[in-house]
Amino acid sequence: MRTTFHLKTLAVAIATLSVASVASAAGLDRSGQDVTAFFQDGTYAEAVYTYIDADVSGYDSANGNPSSNTYVKGDSTGDIAESYDFFRYGVKADINDTFSVGILYDEPFGAAAGYTQSNFVSEGDLDASISSITNGAAPSLAAAQAGIGALAAGETAGVLTTAQQAQLDGLRGAVAVAQAEASTAGEETNVEVRSQSLTGILGMKFGANKNFQIYGGPVAQRIQAETKLRGLAYGPATGYTSTSNPDMDYGYIAGLAYYKPEIALKAALTYRSEIDHDTQISEYYPLVAIRAAAAGATPEQAAAAANRNSKYEISTPKSVNFDFQTGINPTTLATAKVRWVPWSDFVITPPLYNATSKLNPLYADDGLNLVEYDDDQWQVELGLAKRVAPALAISGTVGWDSGAGNPTTSLGPVEGYYSVGLGAKYNVTENWAVSAGGKYLWFGDAQGALPTDKIVADFEDNDGFIAGVKLSYQAR
Repeated sequence: MRTTFHLKTLAVAIATLSVASVASAAGLDRSGQDVTAFFQDGTYAEAVYTYIDADVSGYDSANGNPSSNTYVKGDSTGDIAESYDFFRYGVKADINDTFSVGILYDEPFGAAAGYTQSNFVSEGDLDASISSITNGAAPSLAAAQAGIGALAAGETAGVLTTAQQAQLDGLRGAVAVAQAEASTAGEETNVEVRSQSLTGILGMKFGANKNFQIYGGPVAQRIQAETKLRGLAYGPATGYTSTSNPDMDYGYIAGLAYYKPEIALKAALTYRSEIDHDTQISEYYPLVAIRAAAAGATPEQAAAAANRNSKYEISTPKSVNFDFQTGINPTTLATAKVRWVPWSDFVITPPLYNATSKLNPLYADDGLNLVEYDDDQWQVELGLAKRVAPALAISGTVGWDSGAGNPTTSLGPVEGYYSVGLGAKYNVTENWAVSAGGKYLWFGDAQGALPTDKIVADFEDNDGFIAGVKLSYQAR
């Protein structure tokens, strides 16, 4: 005999799991681009607030030589992860038993990191910088300049050996890097990325019992970013600053869902397209000004060379989400979420940063990207929700996120996570409900690397938590 799970008996349990269950650690992923509000029955609306607080700390590298990739444990970085919060809203309504419409708002991608100590802060001490960069071979600016003076005559005469030329080039580079760091003395490395997304969805059910649904619609997305690289950890790039102005562009969403109401089963596969942003960016690169001045440029010419306003393209990644739920018994609901994002295809390549990197013969062909990832992200989360009273349900989740590779960018140095979460939902009235939830995260250990592949920091044994609250309305 087939058991039927009436939806009213599961009404309190459904949707308790999505309060704090989707914030991710891979790449710039934040909201998980949840669309489950559209799959709720009848008329539905929700407002969700999520707060993320992570403790990400490690040690910088005592090796300040840009040409050496060897990691040497240095000073503590302190906690670099800044707290982060975002909102999500959703509204869905049935036009009739075939067509449904919905509007979803979320903040899908973001980052908030800042270093307040270690080699990721510009100290402005020229002697200490020279000593660190040359591993003590030139303990001060005066010593480096004396070394340059002693070798420069031989370079002009063309009598330097290969080793002597390398020594001269290293001393010149050390002085340039030290001067670039001094130009931003006291400033800290910081990155902030914010995005907003508005998705319109039209769904059509079909089949003999309206068990299938296709859905899709346009997506409008806005993104902006600010990056400050400071300290000897970034070598020649220290002092680099970029600000990407807010840019709005468009993509689409498409999916297929299956429903079996008698057992509260819902399964949906959702695809979101990548979105190409043609972004206006302002960049400042102190090393460019220093090189220009050394080549004889006037102060005004050097400053102009170090500042550039231009446009570049950044494409936020496509993604695939799979959402599943089914009743286990009349008061218990099981859920599963799977998400895939190809972060290995994602890059941020500011024009001035890239052009300057090409001056290094090692990167002359393509230059360097400011941000890139090695691997794609996979995220899996399993949950159970149980109605324990007529108006109250509790839920629990376990999750895993693969991260986007290790080593990873020093601006987000974690490799995925494991998580456990708890949530509760209380039906205040027949239509209105309040949900709250939290999740504890164990971050994977990761090394922070520069685009040159130089390891500049090591991060281990870090964790964080997510808390969320949701207000929802539903009328069947």
